[in-house]
Amino acid sequence: MKNLKITRNPKVDLKFQSYPKEIQAKIAYLRNLVIEVARENEEITEMEETLKWGEPSYLVKKGSTIRIDWKTKSPDQYAMYFKCTSKLVSTFRAVYGDVFKYEKNRAILFGLKDKVPKKELKECIGLALQYHKVKNLPNLGK
Repeated sequence: MKNLKITRNPKVDLKFQSYPKEIQAKIAYLRNLVIEVARENEEITEMEETLKWGEPSYLVKKGSTIRIDWKTKSPDQYAMYFKCTSKLVSTFRAVYGDVFKYEKNRAILFGLKDKVPKKELKECIGLALQYHKVKNLPNLGK
């Protein structure tokens, strides 16, 4: 794996610490997958980790923002969010069907007891991180 320069907003750490203990590990797992996928892509050399709408967010050149969060109003789930005006979630639904649970065209949802489908989720993350390169391809190139 190559070196990836990550610019981190220190407020992200505070956000992670604000989650209940059992949620912290789940959100950290999603975070680590995003970083792992970025490291595996030779074209991605820099990533920004910041807060957008109060949620940990990951931005790369030529990519679409990925956000992750858990909300007290839905305590039994956490999610990975994508730009709702993109083709990302609709493509995930078409390609992966019921492998995931979805929230409209904006998120993949995970129950607290769900096993995260790692291979498929990494593919989704990869599409988001190179979105502006693949957005005009049928099914984003999948």
